[in-house]
Amino acid sequence: MSKPSQLYLLADHIKLSLLERQRAKSLHLDSDTQDGHLSRSLEQFRAGLTSLQQQKLRLEQTGDESAAKSITDCLPELQKQFDDLTAQFHGFSSPSTEATLTRANAEELADDFAHAVSTSASGPGTRKSKSVRFSDTPSSPPNELFGAYRDDPTVADTAGYRDQAEDMSNQQLHQYHSQILEQQDEQLDRLGESIGRQRELSMQIGDELDSHVAMLDEVEAATDRHQGRLDRAKRTLGKVAKGAGENKQMTAIIVLIIILVLLIAILK
Repeated sequence: MSKPSQLYLLADHIKLSLLERQRAKSLHLDSDTQDGHLSRSLEQFRAGLTSLQQQKLRLEQTGDESAAKSITDCLPELQKQFDDLTAQFHGFSSPSTEATLTRANAEELADDFAHAVSTSASGPGTRKSKSVRFSDTPSSPPNELFGAYRDDPTVADTAGYRDQAEDMSNQQLHQYHSQILEQQDEQLDRLGESIGRQRELSMQIGDELDSHVAMLDEVEAATDRHQGRLDRAKRTLGKVAKGAGENKQMTAIIVLIIILVLLIAILK
């Protein structure tokens, strides 16, 4: 059962995906990978609208006018957003669809929409061209120009590098890149040590698993032997029970003999 709030949230996610696709197109990147996701999301949106309309009819039939009215108030806006987003997905853009695309339904996503709109609006031609100037006299050490090196793809240091490289000398550039290479070598060494420890641990776990498998094989063999003995004892008891039914006196004698044997075995 769909709810208007769920459909509003789904519409926001579709808008963000469409804005991301626009940005990819402006950067001449492959944007076809998002088409399947967008198509499934729009189909889910359409099915949610159909379910919401059916829900409204059921509420009207049961006499719940207030709940039916709340759905009725939301349906036109949701239908308009669905139509506009579908038009945007198929490339039919207009001021109305653009307004729908850039407006968030949830206030919590306002910052995400502002960032997505700003990045999708900026294309390759909006960047300012910069020229790198070199000087033979270093003005400051590289450590003052740059912060600590971070080998993290989520941290964008490229822009800061471009901005500060304008005032760097050849010597500063060489020192900075040497520092980066040293830090990367240290990180690779630590990574290699960590991989070696994990390999050792994996080998120990493998040996432990082999020993457990051998123990399980021994337990299984012992279980098979005991099962064979139990089966033979069961067949013997079956024969005894069958003979006991035919001759009660013989059964009594056999029982006494068994008791006598047990007593002898116990007292021996």
